[in-house]
Amino acid sequence: MKYLIVGLGNPGSKYENTRHNIGFKVVEALAKELEGSFSPDKLADVARVKYKGRMLVLIKPTTYMNLSGKALNYWMQNEKIPLENVLVITDDIALPFGKLRMKGKGSDGGHNGLKDIQQVLNTGNYARLRFGVGNDFYPGQQADYVLGEWKPDEQNGLDERIAVAKEFIKGFSTIGLAMTMSAWNNK
Repeated sequence: MKYLIVGLGNPGSKYENTRHNIGFKVVEALAKELEGSFSPDKLADVARVKYKGRMLVLIKPTTYMNLSGKALNYWMQNEKIPLENVLVITDDIALPFGKLRMKGKGSDGGHNGLKDIQQVLNTGNYARLRFGVGNDFYPGQQADYVLGEWKPDEQNGLDERIAVAKEFIKGFSTIGLAMTMSAWNNK
């Protein structure tokens, strides 16, 4: 069984520690735990790792956030991974910092990465793991907020929340979407 795990973010050191790049941070942490490493490839940095007999293809699109669908679609086709085995990890301002929520479908919620994925796939029926980054910004300041770096108190709690996010991914690839949602949502 093969799974495509897509961490959303923007390439480049300028964005490395921003809220918008939490998807990258999560897949990097999982690759490290499972002794994999990322290499540049077409439209993404890619790491292949095994977990309980499953092959997880982890990607960090190099297309920038608003063209994430192009990278996801390419790797889905290239690796012949069905849509039900695709999981997208994204930041979410509608959730408080560190709150994790997995869903099997939904809207883009105004998120440019999800908006592009939805357009390219022509559906909102794909699994996503939403990582809460909070919404501590003034009206009109959303872009600056998500492209801003973590506050010190957030930075302190980040590793623990990323560890929980890794458990969601492991569950998704072994016990499936429904059981993972009931076991881990609201943790």
